[in-house]
Amino acid sequence: MAMNVLGYAAQSAKDALSPYRFVRRNPRPNDVFIEILYCGVCHSDLHTVRNDWVSWFPTTYPVVPGHEIIGRVVSVGPGVTRFKPGDHVGVGCMVDSCQHCAACEQGLEQYCEEIATYTYNHVDRHDHMPTYGGYSEKIVVSEKFVLKVPNGLDLKGAAPLLCAGITTWSPLRHWKVGKGSTVAVIGLGGLGHMAIKLAKGLGANVTLFTRSPGKQRDARRLGADHVVISTDEGQMAAVKGRFELIIDTVPYVHDLNPYLPSLSLNGTLVLVGFLGGLEQILSTVPLVMGRKSVAGSVIGGIAETQELLDFCGKQGITSDIEVIKIQDINAAYERMLKSDVKYRFVIDMASLKTFNR
Repeated sequence: MAMNVLGYAAQSAKDALSPYRFVRRNPRPNDVFIEILYCGVCHSDLHTVRNDWVSWFPTTYPVVPGHEIIGRVVSVGPGVTRFKPGDHVGVGCMVDSCQHCAACEQGLEQYCEEIATYTYNHVDRHDHMPTYGGYSEKIVVSEKFVLKVPNGLDLKGAAPLLCAGITTWSPLRHWKVGKGSTVAVIGLGGLGHMAIKLAKGLGANVTLFTRSPGKQRDARRLGADHVVISTDEGQMAAVKGRFELIIDTVPYVHDLNPYLPSLSLNGTLVLVGFLGGLEQILSTVPLVMGRKSVAGSVIGGIAETQELLDFCGKQGITSDIEVIKIQDINAAYERMLKSDVKYRFVIDMASLKTFNR
């Protein structure tokens, strides 16, 4: 039976988010029915609400954002074997994929050749109903795309692991970062602070590139061994050839050329924060002369995300968060645009219960 659910939605690119009732799809035998406890607030939510990606991923309104979901299992379908009522679980950016292409067979559902089914602003590949995200009371998700939250992991701080965490974990694992690796992170925000924590947790020597000297103390608190002010030519020259991997978390157009000389032989700068054209010419000299690379990466597969959660459970790693009520989401968006959060907003979905029904 389809469920009537309360959430927060935007009705157009110019509208604020407001209470909205909608219908979740009918549960299937392999589905998990989840009460949402917490939902992280991602820059992607804001971009989608405001239709900033209209040229490649236009928004269908009304849209209920949210893909950093932590919840409690209410019930499961007869085909479900991995979960039971009462379990704490997570749902990230995807709720389905084709399950048969080369990417899916490798556990890389985020690169599904038929395009993964996204948690919101997409269409269910079976019944063709719209998908709605975690700014809501409840969600129904296929068992294959539900994640186990380790016992003892703070539920609020775990929510951003499902996007900000996995977005930085995936390149760290792909480029085999471990003890003694030299890693740099460009930008200290929602993604950047997770990249520092996770790289340090893997045993890397971690450096933050930042334009803001005032971020040095916080970077070191988060685990950075060094901080380089990227506008200081002397400091940039001092790290020439140092880093095996640079994770670039900056979410807007910026010049990559100053960072390329700091890559070591065979080093890679991977973009995880920006979607769109760079609108610049990359200097090939440091690339050619050191077999260096510029690459891209996006979130991670389900197995990789579960690996991240298990790692964070063992290490006690969560996101630095500020908990808000759903009624404050529009103000939170404006603060997020000003980078006025350290480092991720998380919505306590219990605040929906205060809404006058």
